[in-house]
Amino acid sequence: MPPRSRLPRLPELTPPQDPRRGYSQQEILAELRRLILEGNLPPGTGLPLREFAQRFDVSAIPVRESLQTLIGEGVVEHRPNFGYSVTRLTASELRELYVVRERLESVALAAAVDRAGPEDHRIATEAHARLERAVLDDDPAAYHRETRTFHLALTRPSGMARLVHMLEYAWNITEPVQPMVHVSAGERAVLHADHSRQLNAFLNGDAVELLKVTEQHHARLNTVVEGLPTDTGLFAEPDPTEDI
Repeated sequence: MPPRSRLPRLPELTPPQDPRRGYSQQEILAELRRLILEGNLPPGTGLPLREFAQRFDVSAIPVRESLQTLIGEGVVEHRPNFGYSVTRLTASELRELYVVRERLESVALAAAVDRAGPEDHRIATEAHARLERAVLDDDPAAYHRETRTFHLALTRPSGMARLVHMLEYAWNITEPVQPMVHVSAGERAVLHADHSRQLNAFLNGDAVELLKVTEQHHARLNTVVEGLPTDTGLFAEPDPTEDI
């Protein structure tokens, strides 16, 4: 399926740090990444160089360089004759990445519990409070966004920078699908109850309980991901030669 030809309505761009000099290449990269990871550019959306260059008031060169970097991060793809677009996963690829996330997260959590200090506890507690607010407000987009923040708040104290980087990389690839936006409020409430138990175990320094709850949480997540609708246009068609 070719990329969607028109960009969806986008939020206001973050202003450049120096309005006189305009956007730097790094600022363009950060802004494009933000728009994709926050779900403003759904999977399959075309990313026209000229239009983005106009929005950033720059030439096409820094936009192209940013998109090339995002290809390396797995969130953008390029097809001859079609140009750049937000990566579309198959349903099986999404499930696979959730398994990868589970394995990486469990290893990081086991180390994070013992290393976490008062500041780490504060960050995790505040992330959980924002999750709670998203549930109470019935704000699926905010819930999806804050879920990522909460999970990373629990894993970053591990001190395992390369592992956490791999976890973030795997997480980023799944972000454009916005899975938590497509599940019911009841399912989000059940998943959030797991988050509360995870936080309590983390604050109490109970690694055994934290890993137990996390395993249960991921089992529920995998069930949710299995049930995501495949007729929404978010997923790529499976490659018929994949099993050959």
